[in-house]
Amino acid sequence: MTPMLPRQRSLSANTLGWIWVSPWLIGFIVFLAVPTAMSLYYSLCDYPLLEPPLFVGLSNYRRMFDDPVFWIVLRNTAIYAATSIPLGTAAALIIAALLNNKVRGVGFFRAAVFLPTVVPLAASAMIWLWILNGELGLLNAIINPILKPFGLHGPAWIGFRGTGDKAWAMPALVLMSLWGVGQSVVIYLAALQDVPESLHEAASIDGVGPIRRFYHITLPLISPVILFNVIVAIIGSSQVFGAPYIMTQGGPDRATYFYSMYMFDKAFTYGQMGYASAMAWVQLVIVLVLTALTFIVSRKLVFYRSA
Repeated sequence: MTPMLPRQRSLSANTLGWIWVSPWLIGFIVFLAVPTAMSLYYSLCDYPLLEPPLFVGLSNYRRMFDDPVFWIVLRNTAIYAATSIPLGTAAALIIAALLNNKVRGVGFFRAAVFLPTVVPLAASAMIWLWILNGELGLLNAIINPILKPFGLHGPAWIGFRGTGDKAWAMPALVLMSLWGVGQSVVIYLAALQDVPESLHEAASIDGVGPIRRFYHITLPLISPVILFNVIVAIIGSSQVFGAPYIMTQGGPDRATYFYSMYMFDKAFTYGQMGYASAMAWVQLVIVLVLTALTFIVSRKLVFYRSA
């Protein structure tokens, strides 16, 4: 039997490697690369879905500057992100710090915090729609007895089909976003358990209190994890869609009309796929810029432990 030459063995190994990764390559090309290229092409076209796309250059991008609804949804999305990300990060850190203590029943509380993240989005939206109902909602049923002696009552957070108080609709959605911090809590909890206990013991011997230990020891050591969760939150908040689409349909008076909702309506309600594709690419650029700025700012705030 003729022995296989080194070059032949290398070719055989390369061929076998390509065969093993071919399912991923096919999936990447069919479900990501090709749709991305088509989206970029459609963004340069007038494409009403039922007719062939007509190339119009940068008209869709120029049209955004004169579209008042575009600026409304961009502002609403920015407000939502600017409020939900800090509140969600702070809430997740506090809950994770509390769950990091060794107390009786801590496993139950950890499971209870994580459980909302596995509830289907549609079910969560319907539950919160009833909780935040101004007349029959559970939240107002709790706070109205407290406010009644002062002649006040709970706001009309969100009503059915986008009704309710315009001023309270956005805070209601931000409040609902805290319902899903369980995934971040689990990640923070894993990071907290990786903090060396010896550092806390040394600081405690020197008379440093628990709050100062958390600020000066714990936060710097878990700062890479905080950066990761913040970037994930930026991406998620820029694409918020499901809950407001189910609960408010963008109302009242477009107070909860977000970027992804407008993009969806342009594509599938009004049949303007070219304009929607252009919006998708603008959204991608915005997310990339925000992520890059976050990395730049994090250089002085994030500390990486050397090996």
